[in-house]
Amino acid sequence: MKRRNFIATAAAGSAGLASTSAMAYGQGSTKDFILKNNINHSVCEWCFNDIPLEEFLSNLNELGIKAIDLVGPKDWPTLKKYGIHCSMCNGAEISLTEGWNNPKYHEQLIKNYTEMIPKVAEAGYTNLICFSGNRNGMNDYVGLQNCVDGLSQIMPLAEEHGVVIQMELFNQVNHPDYMCDNSLWGVELCKHLGSDNFKLLFDIYHMQIQEGDIIRSIQNYHPYFGHYHCAGVPGRHEIDETQELYYPAIIKAIHATGFKGYVAQEFIVTWEDKIGALKDAFERCDI
Repeated sequence: MKRRNFIATAAAGSAGLASTSAMAYGQGSTKDFILKNNINHSVCEWCFNDIPLEEFLSNLNELGIKAIDLVGPKDWPTLKKYGIHCSMCNGAEISLTEGWNNPKYHEQLIKNYTEMIPKVAEAGYTNLICFSGNRNGMNDYVGLQNCVDGLSQIMPLAEEHGVVIQMELFNQVNHPDYMCDNSLWGVELCKHLGSDNFKLLFDIYHMQIQEGDIIRSIQNYHPYFGHYHCAGVPGRHEIDETQELYYPAIIKAIHATGFKGYVAQEFIVTWEDKIGALKDAFERCDI
């Protein structure tokens, strides 16, 4: 075959693969959609926030999905109306860039989390997100100790109420200067705090970009990972054949650790059928 013909054929095949992916999995009715549920599925609300919340929760009911991520107290009554659990609460943080590594935010953060932790517990939820904040020229060891100093002041309350504070890991491409940008730094923070009520939110998308070797990280550090987020690399889109990660193997590795928490989809949808794209992602992760 001539080179130019081969290139044309290969390009057509690649386009066809992406098209087939969208058609083969998630498109169409949810009528016969039944999950094995060997893992606890969830989805991040912000990725689908152009769909009215009640409509989206109704979609999750149809899919048999029992949880949603990153919802604050004002919407918890709506979740309860639809029988959907909040698998990762938010609303106590200041911002991704203003976090526990900077002592000037400790007073406000301690106030916020002291108020929020009992609310999370009273609502029947467990996980509450937090962020390290940006470096802004700060040494990583100094930032780690600052996080320990601040978080130590809320951990007794979290332990008392059975709430798990979870710090999310981010990459430096999408979140330049964020301090908690690698597994080792996050694990070291967990060790310094020494509490089962502090864990890492291991975002697979972010850590594939930042450090790679995803399955090895899961195998080595899973006791410190309390929650997982899923999205495709590159682009943070669907977790289908258009991206470089093979999620069935990753989810099997998570399951093999005995993980009992939630694995949440957090991708930016490109398909016209958004619920179909979500259905596809759940199917790929339903090992």
